Amino acid sequence: MNIKQFLKLLLPLLLIGCSHQHIATSEKINPNQPCWQHLMKFHGNKTEVINNEIHDYESLVEMSLTHRAKTIALAKHLKQQIHEDKPLSGADLDDLNKLLLKYLKNRKKFYKIAQLHECWLNLSAFKALTIKPISDQDQLKAVMLSLSAALLLYDNYLLAISIFEEDQKLRRVLNTRDSGYGIGQDELQKITSSYNSYSKRQRVQKALIFYSKRVVALSKQMQNDEYFKSLKLLIDQSPSYHLTLRKKGIFYLFGRKLQFMNAISSDKLYSFGNDGLNLFSKFFGNSIGLIESRKGLLYNRADVLKFLNSTLKAGDILLEKTPFRLTDKFIPGHWGHAAIWIGTESELKQLKIWHHPVVKKYHDKIRQANLVVEALRPGVELNSLQHFINIDDLAVLRDTKMDNKTRAERIILALRQIGKEYDFNFDVETTDKIVCSELIYIVYTDINWPTNKTLGRFTISPDNVASKALNSGPLKLISLFHNGKYIGNNPLRLLSQLIQTE
Repeated sequence: MNIKQFLKLLLPLLLIGCSHQHIATSEKINPNQPCWQHLMKFHGNKTEVINNEIHDYESLVEMSLTHRAKTIALAKHLKQQIHEDKPLSGADLDDLNKLLLKYLKNRKKFYKIAQLHECWLNLSAFKALTIKPISDQDQLKAVMLSLSAALLLYDNYLLAISIFEEDQKLRRVLNTRDSGYGIGQDELQKITSSYNSYSKRQRVQKALIFYSKRVVALSKQMQNDEYFKSLKLLIDQSPSYHLTLRKKGIFYLFGRKLQFMNAISSDKLYSFGNDGLNLFSKFFGNSIGLIESRKGLLYNRADVLKFLNSTLKAGDILLEKTPFRLTDKFIPGHWGHAAIWIGTESELKQLKIWHHPVVKKYHDKIRQANLVVEALRPGVELNSLQHFINIDDLAVLRDTKMDNKTRAERIILALRQIGKEYDFNFDVETTDKIVCSELIYIVYTDINWPTNKTLGRFTISPDNVASKALNSGPLKLISLFHNGKYIGNNPLRLLSQLIQTE
């Protein structure tokens, strides 16, 4: 295909992507549509119902972010296999099918949320019904819920699925029918077509315009509404939201460059060859798929790394705060994450567990300075301190009364957790899946940890862990960094204030 043919193909697509078509602002009520049926069920305390839906939605976002990170990791692994001219193994093909099934399941859930609240944009038509009016605040939150779900669908495609779309072999595999998994033909192509749908982008543009106007008008009134703040953060930190191009009050999702890349069908795109067509991987490929607006204040600080490497002792508990990262906002309290420092090879030899079967499995990682066990959304991992301190705040806690035998047992127990999945139920009474603070709960078995009961489950937060360093508790605060600075003057008082003020 020559350049003239290329431009001939591209021109009408660009015109579609950049047209100034009027976005309808009125819509007749169709009582058979799920959105209107859902809206007409809102009797009694509408605010409470909306807030409960947002609460459930936050858990769904957590799961989606985890799946996104796993998807990106698998894509990188498979693309490396392809680059080295190795065939995809049976396990690789099985992982691809499982990934696609999980993605389709999550996608369906977000579509439902986006559609069930879309008609809240048109409450002028709703006023004709003899139902108690809905407040401006509840209307805004419902529209934000719909908008957030729609943007997350775009984000998942941009950050993860597009990596498969741009690779010819992976695209072919995911477009192949698999009756064993109930996967139909051309599933990836259908996803890409949906992403490229101009009518769907029009609908999102309508919500973006509503949001941009109302959020300015109502922000002061809703500044203490945690559910509003949660949705606002999800929207404002969405990559797709930041890639919008706004002119004369109209939003164009993703801007011209990405419209250009996504307007062309996959097969046409690949007919041009691979050179210069890896925009998605270059733009998003190095992202772990979890949203952060900047790097942490302790990130890549040689002085902090040197200090911690000389201070940390095997078995220490690490607490961190990342206010710039979206997922931190879903954790109650000040501290957003907890981990365990297992110690160096030298320490593990002194504890006489270096040759223990559990420890031996991780010799290579330990020698590569991966000494932090942490439960992240992709699962429990062993990571480096340098990776861990992309943070603003850090607290190091230590059980100073722990003898070497207990210390050794705890380190082995911590290493046994590696590979376990993330616990989206946040239930301390389950051990097959765990979250970061549950890692501490499981490893430090002789401490009577405080817990909270939510939705019939007992949960433990990082702040619950930190509380055990106060009031002569069993843990001692060894070091504290706050807002990127070492706190040498009465750090325990500040730790207490951080917990109590959140």
